[in-house]
Amino acid sequence: MIVRYWHPFQEVETLRRQLDSVFNEVGSAIERAPFAWTPAVRLTEDSDRYQLTVQLSGIESDAIDVQATREAIVISGERKRSDVAEGERILHDDMNYGEFRRVINLPKPIQNDAVEANFDNGLLTLTLPKVEDVRNKVVKVNLGQHDNTAEELPQADA
Repeated sequence: MIVRYWHPFQEVETLRRQLDSVFNEVGSAIERAPFAWTPAVRLTEDSDRYQLTVQLSGIESDAIDVQATREAIVISGERKRSDVAEGERILHDDMNYGEFRRVINLPKPIQNDAVEANFDNGLLTLTLPKVEDVRNKVVKVNLGQHDNTAEELPQADA
């Protein structure tokens, strides 16, 4: 019979080294990521549109790219580090610099060809009109007439 002594502190130390190794690999992968930060957003809704507000302070409007599909909004760009004057030094800097990209998936489709944008005081505001859902639209069909006109009715609860 072989007797083995259990060393719980040694096993905990081995586990700690393995976890440190994993976190070091993840940390270096994050540093190599092409997009360094993501801006804060707020998405609100009313009956016929969404409104997306994106916080982009310190970025010029020509450095921002906005793309709209029916299901999502993609905002990308770059915040450049400002130069420090000769003789000055940075003591503290929490600003995020570099390229950014943010994809906002929308709850329902929008009319992406009718999106309106406003960029003022570092806030990008996008007005996103909702798509009229034709599947749930109720129309009255006129019988006995030769024209194919239909009158739209208020939506009925199904």
